[in-house]
Amino acid sequence: MKVRKAVLPVAGMGTRFLPATKAVPKEMLPVVDRPLIQYAVEEAWAAGIEQVIFVSSRGKDAMADHFDRAPELERSLREKGKDKLLQAVENASSRVGDISMVRQDNPRGLGHAVWCARELVGNEPFAILLPDDMMWNRDASGAETTPVLKQMVDEFERLSSSIIAVMEVDPNQSDKYGVVDPMGEDGDSIQAKGLVEKPPAGTAPSNLAVIGRYVLTPRIFDLLGRQGAGAGGEIQLTDAMAQLLKEQSIYGYRFKGQRFDCGDKTGYQMANLALAMEQTEIRQRLLPFIKQQLPGWSA
Repeated sequence: MKVRKAVLPVAGMGTRFLPATKAVPKEMLPVVDRPLIQYAVEEAWAAGIEQVIFVSSRGKDAMADHFDRAPELERSLREKGKDKLLQAVENASSRVGDISMVRQDNPRGLGHAVWCARELVGNEPFAILLPDDMMWNRDASGAETTPVLKQMVDEFERLSSSIIAVMEVDPNQSDKYGVVDPMGEDGDSIQAKGLVEKPPAGTAPSNLAVIGRYVLTPRIFDLLGRQGAGAGGEIQLTDAMAQLLKEQSIYGYRFKGQRFDCGDKTGYQMANLALAMEQTEIRQRLLPFIKQQLPGWSA
C-alpha cells in the first residue's frame, strides 16, 4: 500500500533549551530562516505524504499557526514588492489542509504519542518523523541526496516491510538509542533479528542506532495499545517494534544524507552552521568571521 500519512510527535516540553522554550515550542526554534518543524514537514511532502499528523500538547498552537495562511502579512509583502519573502511565507502554508493535530494528554513516551494518532492513520502503513532529528540532503562529501523519508518510502515499497532509519554510532553512546540486532543485509537495508531500547554501553548487539525516521505497518498500533512501560517508565516505540518482529520483518535502512540532533544544543548549532553555509550571501560574511575567531578558540 502507498504510504500517504506521516505522524510527527511534537508534544515534548523542550526542557534542554530552556529558557528559550518557556513560551516557544522547541519545534519553532529557527534553523537559519525556517523553524525546525518546517524541515520535517517539507521532507514528508517530498516523500509523497498527503496528510501530516501532529501529536501535540498544550501550548503548541504556534505550529498550527505557522502552517496556516496569513492574509494580512501576505498582502503587505505583496504591496511592498517583497516577492522572495512572500514566496517563502506562502510555501509554508501551501498545503495547510493536509495538516491535522491530535493531543497527547499525558507525556507517556514516544510509543504512546504514536498510538494517539491511530484513529487518523487508520489501517494503512504510515511514516513517523521526529523533528528533533533534522535530516540534511547532503552526504559526507557534500553531494546532494534524495530526501531521507523518500528513500525509505521507496525501500518500503521494494521490500513490503517496515523500515527504520539507522546509523552507526559510538558503542559508548548506545544507551541513548534503540539499537538493531542485525541478521542479514539486502543492499542498504539490514534485516533486524531484534531491537533493544537504550542498552547500557558494552551490551548493545551492534552499533546500528535507530534514528527518528520510520515507515511502519498499522499492526504497530495494536501492539502499542498493549505495551507496558519500558525504559524511563515510558511506553517505548522500540519495545513495540520488537514485538512486531515476531510477526513481520523489519529492516534498518542506512540512509544517504546527514543527521543533526537538534534536540541537543551542540547538534542544533551544527545544523544552523551547515545550512547557513549553503546560502552564498550568509557564507560570504560568516566564513571570514569563523576564520577570525578560530585562533582564539581552544579545543
